Amino acid sequence: MPPAGERPAFVRAMFASIAPRYDLMNRLMTLGQDRTWRREVVRRAALAAGQRVLDLGTGTGDIALEALRQAPGILAVGADFTPEMMRVGRSRAGGAQVRWVVADALHLPFAPGSFEAVTSGYLLRNVADVPQALIEQHRVLRSQGRFVCLDTTPPPRNLLRPFIRFHLHVMIPLVGRVITGSSTAYTYLPDSTEAFHSAEKLADRLQAVGLREVGFARRMLGTMAIHWGVK
Repeated sequence: MPPAGERPAFVRAMFASIAPRYDLMNRLMTLGQDRTWRREVVRRAALAAGQRVLDLGTGTGDIALEALRQAPGILAVGADFTPEMMRVGRSRAGGAQVRWVVADALHLPFAPGSFEAVTSGYLLRNVADVPQALIEQHRVLRSQGRFVCLDTTPPPRNLLRPFIRFHLHVMIPLVGRVITGSSTAYTYLPDSTEAFHSAEKLADRLQAVGLREVGFARRMLGTMAIHWGVK
């Protein structure tokens, strides 16, 4: 894991290098379940025609594109600080409907109250300052706006933990090296997963920035979590 001060440059370069194969690796690592989780994120955002959603750390736009599919007539803004990832997203079916913006999650270029919903997938684990990222997302939400995020969470301590850790630390780096040619990226992923907040601690973080009705649901044997809250 890089030091916090070096993380932004490391993460940007890492995602730029794996952008062409990023979606394929997500499908392989999650056995295709990541699509189901992203659909759930969008459902929990409860979007209606005419509303605006910010998908932060949008990458190749999976959540933004799903939001447009579930709620035609919305404005979907996909923001990320890795242009290479968004370049892949623009070329996808429906990519022209997303408004793509290069942005830093710690300093968002949007006015307060700009969006009815803010979503993210695998963003918070990668930022250098989780509280600041949450403060910014809270700031750009309208009153009654909905926050929903999907991220990894440390595996639970139970009988399955050794098998989960084998998948994280052996299988994922191996497949990542074969598919993308990068062992660094898919070594960082499991390391950052185990170093990230527990689902309970992240829920506390959401409440600390002023979100209410905070909740979460674990997925994939407790290694993924979807969190939500209302401003």
